[in-house]
Amino acid sequence: MSKVIDFDVFRESLKSKLLNTNKKNNAGAKPYNVVILFKILILHRYYGLGDSQVEYQILDRTSFKTFLGLETGDKVPDEKTVWSFKERITKTGLVEELFEHFVVFLEEKELIFNEGQMVDTSFTVALRQRNTREENKKIKKGEGDNLWNDKPNKKKYKDIDARWTKKNGETFYGYKNQAKVDTKSKLINTYTVKEASVHDSQTLDVLLTAKIKTKSYTQIILKQRTNNIRLLKNMK
Repeated sequence: MSKVIDFDVFRESLKSKLLNTNKKNNAGAKPYNVVILFKILILHRYYGLGDSQVEYQILDRTSFKTFLGLETGDKVPDEKTVWSFKERITKTGLVEELFEHFVVFLEEKELIFNEGQMVDTSFTVALRQRNTREENKKIKKGEGDNLWNDKPNKKKYKDIDARWTKKNGETFYGYKNQAKVDTKSKLINTYTVKEASVHDSQTLDVLLTAKIKTKSYTQIILKQRTNNIRLLKNMK
């Protein structure tokens, strides 16, 4: 992957949002290379590794070290460092910015062809909540953030954004993920994450760029993992 993608294109965004540039001196441990940490998150996600597994797998696999540009004996970020980096990327909203950089990079390399687009929808199941009826009413009204303030340990385990939905006879509680995929290269160029109850049609306009919407006879395939396929033809 490193032979195809120049991960340095993400360096400035990572450094500007995540590194402390106002340090008065060089005391303390030297921070890890932000690009290496970002590439570790890719391995983490791609191979479905837990935070505690990442360090061991990097030390154990030559292919992982090669991808990260590490040599045997180099210091490897531990579980806490990887977790902290992942949290900071999420809280700073950097994920969206990095994704945009990646899409631009793919387009410059002419790896996204825009000859046809497929919108794939899947569900992420959330832990079912045991709330009272009154609590659920407040959550539906958008007042969930005001609940359990006197019980912070309980509140941090509460999910006030997940919702219920039913698809093809199956009930889901959680979130709906939609990704617009280039049909020729199979690369994702846009995505959305919404509560499961949001109808597919409500996010379709967000997923379709102006370039795609104005192109005649573009076919948008809405493919559900529950085998529900809908074809939209002749968009103008």
